[in-house]
Amino acid sequence: MSTHTPLPATAADDDVRTGAPEPGADGGAQRSSSRWLYVVLAVGLLAMALPFVWMVLSSVKPEAEVRSIPPTWLPETYTLENYRELFDRLRFPTYFFNSTVVAVVVTAGNLVFGSMLGYALAKLDFRGKNVVFALVLGTLMVPGMVTFVPLFVLVSNMGLTNTFPGLILPYLVGPLGVFLMRQYFLGLPDELIHAARVDGAGELRIFWSVMLPLTGPALATLGILTFLTSWNNFLWPLVVAQTEDMYTLPVALALYSVGQNATQYGLLLAGAVVVVVPVIVLFLAVQRYFVQGIAMTGIK
Repeated sequence: MSTHTPLPATAADDDVRTGAPEPGADGGAQRSSSRWLYVVLAVGLLAMALPFVWMVLSSVKPEAEVRSIPPTWLPETYTLENYRELFDRLRFPTYFFNSTVVAVVVTAGNLVFGSMLGYALAKLDFRGKNVVFALVLGTLMVPGMVTFVPLFVLVSNMGLTNTFPGLILPYLVGPLGVFLMRQYFLGLPDELIHAARVDGAGELRIFWSVMLPLTGPALATLGILTFLTSWNNFLWPLVVAQTEDMYTLPVALALYSVGQNATQYGLLLAGAVVVVVPVIVLFLAVQRYFVQGIAMTGIK
């Protein structure tokens, strides 16, 4: 009488009995979702890039072609007249210098003072610490237009209108920079501070030599955001700068592109290209740190 020894059950048999999905099913779904994600990102990229491409192409069109209806995408006639008029009609070096000074000093002030206050709120214990942080968060929720008039009255009473301090001081430090740096400092280990204190380093030495060099991505992020905001700022320089020698690029471009009867759109688009180039160059230079800073600050 022969006996039959049953074979041991395999993992495949268990999957069949339990109705488990095949190994390739999840992979196929993930690939499909990735493709749709790329499609959505590509559409978003086109929506963001097309206005800039049209701006560059239209800046080399004659004024009549810029105003033509229906509009043309590629220039039928290429011309650099808009750029020649921009540099001949405007005191471009003066306006560029003013914008550069204001943007660089404002950015440097936000990097220094924002990182100092952010470090204090993240790593130091002092009375009223939570109150100070609550005030910082509160100022983030106040629209800029609410404080615009009081700020101008204060600057005017101090005699700072039509001066570089009047253009710079109100924006020398902002709550966004303080919040961003605080969140980044919270993710750095306290053991570094304790070790530095054991070695006899003071608080300023710890901040400047130990902790601040570790915040490169956050500083790059804050620097780009602050420079972009200050470089494109229009309303405050328009009010504070009262003579041509104190105009910044956005103010001069807006005022001089408007003729007696109509706006000169070709000149305006050429000026917009010139204004946006420094920001693009800055972003490309520190792009890696900017993306890293956004990602790492968001998970603190």
